[in-house]
Amino acid sequence: MHDAPNEIDRRRFLKRSASVIAFGATTFALPVAKAQESSTPSDDPMRVPGSLPRPYGERSPFEKQQRLGGAGPGAPHGWGTNTPNNFNSGTPIQDLHGIVTPSALHFERHHNGVPAIDPDHHRLLIHGLVNRPLIFTVKELQRLPSVSRIAFLECSGNTWDGWRDAQDVTVQDLYGLMSTSEWTGVKLSTLLETVGVRREATWMLAEGSDAAGLDRSVPLTEDVLNEAMICYGQNGEALRPEQGYPLRLFLPGFEGNINVKWLRRLKLGSAPFMTRWETAKYTELLPDGKAYQFTLVMEAKSVITYPSGQQQIQPGVHEISGLAWSGRGRVTKVEVSVDGGRTWQGARLQEPVLPKCHTRFGLPWRWNGQEAILQSRCVDETGYSQPTRQDLVKVRGTNSVYHYNAIQSWRIEPNGRIRNIYA
Repeated sequence: MHDAPNEIDRRRFLKRSASVIAFGATTFALPVAKAQESSTPSDDPMRVPGSLPRPYGERSPFEKQQRLGGAGPGAPHGWGTNTPNNFNSGTPIQDLHGIVTPSALHFERHHNGVPAIDPDHHRLLIHGLVNRPLIFTVKELQRLPSVSRIAFLECSGNTWDGWRDAQDVTVQDLYGLMSTSEWTGVKLSTLLETVGVRREATWMLAEGSDAAGLDRSVPLTEDVLNEAMICYGQNGEALRPEQGYPLRLFLPGFEGNINVKWLRRLKLGSAPFMTRWETAKYTELLPDGKAYQFTLVMEAKSVITYPSGQQQIQPGVHEISGLAWSGRGRVTKVEVSVDGGRTWQGARLQEPVLPKCHTRFGLPWRWNGQEAILQSRCVDETGYSQPTRQDLVKVRGTNSVYHYNAIQSWRIEPNGRIRNIYA
């Protein structure tokens, strides 16, 4: 006698349900077991269940790159990578790939600590020579049309040791005060249209809400009006506190200090506001004793990040790799020399090549074990070519602190040890 169809369906349902329940119990039990496992690496990871993903991702425990205090402005001359300081922390550019800097490794520079700001209480005031002074909340800014772009940011004191005697340091020590991110926010021009800027307004005071009360005068040039942003996002998430959370001014191609962090106020005026930060600081002392002010654009620059200072290499094939950038636009050419500038070879530019952004370059090279001096030089789309140190010092002298962009030299000794030199 055959079972009725509904009885067969019932038995099949119960059998399948039991299998699903058993599988589910195993699935739920597995994360508990995984969560209790040690993170100690296994010799055979295929035989050991992996760990659970975290609510906020972390890098592999095998990766140790970190920001380190370097010999930058504000720090005593000669401080090295193993000496953190209270002024800045440099990006480990020798360890990075591509052009985008992880937010956690983006260089940091502050003048009186990193403030903790509640975005719900933060406000941005725009006033001065405007028709409708307004105060914006962070949420109101985030509701406006947004823009994103990938661009570099560089402290004007990056490579400041180039003005002084060559030190045996790493590329992070010399060049670590620069990074590249994808920046997201609202265009400054959108806000200026909203408040109705008066015709006579040609400058803008940007003020931060840090304990230093840092403020800078910004010229309302065509580039600023077209490109400036009030940023709340970085690399797909909110700004990091060290990068100005919840709001910062971003001026592509301009020196880092004028990209005011923790932005709280914009005041429109008809002349520079001559703040402490552009009179006592961030000016250039020329050989004749005059001070050169508002040198805001970061000129074309490049550096070889591998092989570079304090690294050790062996004879054989290496890819010389580095970064080039210009505050005036795209990098159009990078050349590399392995003989101290006597001869040059064209390097390959890695896509994308974006305006006012780091560009990665590379050149395959076989080291024969003999002494070599590696250099790179770049040209931007305006035709400007990166100068030698000798040519730069002829014009600027050696009393400067900011805007050093001369060709960098790395000497590879016969034992493979690499040192920073002037060639």
